[in-house]
Order: sequence, then C-alpha cells, then structure tokens
Amino acid sequence: MSEASRMPVLVTGGAGYIGSHAVLALRDSGWPVVVLDNLSTGFAWAVPDDAILVKGDVGDQSLLARIIAEHGIGAIMHFAGSIIVPESVADPLKYYGNNTVKSRALIESAVQAGVKHFIFSSTAATYGIPETVPVREDMPTQPINPYGWSKLMTERMLADTVFAHDMNYCALRYFNVAGADPKGRTGQSTAGATHLIKVAVEAAIGKRGHVDVFGTDYDTPDGTGVRDYIHVSDLAAAHVAALEKLIADPASSHVMNCGYGRGFSVLEVLDSVDRVTNLAVERRLSPRRAGDPPALIADNGRILATLPWRPARDELDTIVADALAWERRLAERATSA
Repeated sequence: MSEASRMPVLVTGGAGYIGSHAVLALRDSGWPVVVLDNLSTGFAWAVPDDAILVKGDVGDQSLLARIIAEHGIGAIMHFAGSIIVPESVADPLKYYGNNTVKSRALIESAVQAGVKHFIFSSTAATYGIPETVPVREDMPTQPINPYGWSKLMTERMLADTVFAHDMNYCALRYFNVAGADPKGRTGQSTAGATHLIKVAVEAAIGKRGHVDVFGTDYDTPDGTGVRDYIHVSDLAAAHVAALEKLIADPASSHVMNCGYGRGFSVLEVLDSVDRVTNLAVERRLSPRRAGDPPALIADNGRILATLPWRPARDELDTIVADALAWERRLAERATSA
C-alpha cells in the first residue's frame, strides 16, 4: 500500500501506554494519525509531533463527528478505557460507562460517518479462568470481573454492528503487555501501575522497596502464576497489520489473541530482572489474589495464520531491558523537571 493511499486513522487513547506505541507504529509506516485522548491517564508528550492530538472524551459524539469529518478518518483504533481489574470490581459502573457505553457512542459515530474499519483493544480477561491453556479464540468467554465483561460486551456490539452495517472490525485480545519502545520514545508511564514487569523494574531502580509475589502454591512448575508476556512494540505492529488486513479484505472481521504462545512464571520474570540489572530485587511472598488463574497463555495460531505479523522482540530479557531503559528515562525526566 502506497503512503499516498493510506487513510487517516483516529486513535482513541493514543496518549496512553499501548495507544502511544500504536501511534508510533502507524506513523513509522506512513499512516496519518489523529489522537483523541482526555489525558486522564495519558500524556501529551507521548504523542509524536507529526500526529494531531485532540484533547477530549471518546463518548462525546459531537466531537467525534467533527474529528471524523474534518480529518477524513477512514479507520479507528480504539484504546481509550479503564483497565485496572480490582478497580472494576470496586467500581463496576465506571467500567461499564468508560469501556462499554462510550465504546457504543464511538461505534455509532463511526457508523454514522461511514468509517469502514474498526480495531478494538480487547483483553484475555474475556476468557475468565480458562479450563485449559494455551487459550484459543473459540474457547468459552466467561469473564470473572467487570473489566473483562465490559470488553466482551464491546466485542459483541462490534460483531452485531458489522452484520448490520458496512464496516469490518478486528478485536485483538491482549495477554500481558510489557516493555517499551526500543528507541525510547514512549513507555509505561502511569503512576501506580500494577503490571509485574513495570513493578519489578521500578523496584530495580529504587522507586519501590520490593515486589510482592502473589501466590506460591499454584499448580505450575515453581508454584507461581504463569503469564504470556508480549512486547508492546510487537503488539503495536500487530495493530498495523490488522488494519491492513481489514482494508485488503473488507468482507472479513476477526477476533485474535495477541501473545507469544508461551508463558513465564512470576519468579522467572524476577530472575530476568535480576539478570538484566545485575541486582537482586527483593521478593515478598504473599497470598494469592482472588480470581488469578494459575496460567494464562495465548494460542497465537490464528494471528500467525491470518496476518503477516511475526514477533520481533519476544525474548523475556529483551522485554525487561526495554522496560528498564524506559524506567530510567522516566527517572531522569523527573529529576530534571
């Protein structure tokens, strides 16, 4: 596809962690980008200068109509939403509002404006606690928290919408996203993040005193939870490949796992952090958290068969090293501010 033929893409939540990496991947591939973000958890500096940033709410349909019309938006990548699982249990209506109701407003705005392609940031939380791993897309979806349900409801809305309207979509179900842009342009910057690798590299540079290991008695090789960690830049590349697939095959829609098809335990991740930093991060053994499955690993056969996407930064130490480099950059930014 020539650069001249690439349509402008609206990226909601494009100033956040995963969204900002998707914006970089789009711009690196020559796609014009407009970012819509309310900057509640995102950062204006994470949006590159050659993308347009509009501060606003994804549920504001008059604003959406204006953005789509003014910029000739032909596709939407939807990242905006709330993502903290325990918070979704404590405040479910916030999650159904931010993640489901506002997604409905965005989908309706896309339909009304004739936007043909929609890529949705979904999650492995749609599976709940799977009976077997690796997890395939055709396995039961039975979320165990409002976060997972809020995302699954949006997937259902998209499936029903494309049946009734001239649009196709791709829902990408993420497993555990980690790492940072290898060029140091953006990374996970949200204060109080709960992702293991983020927490561990914060501990490695002294921002935290220790790392809690929640559960050591799972039926796994070392007793700690096993997860499929995917580098955020590989994930961003998958979004660009999915967009190109939707454009090339407008009659197709897709639901695909985004993972590497292998898992690492909590202790293996912490061992990697120790290797990369040449330090020993303090580990504190704690009881299991309610609702955590022993293992959650993607079957990524569908995405590998459907897209020309292949992982480029799938070594655990590489993921950790990129996350660490970004954490050090954040610390330098805070010192110089």
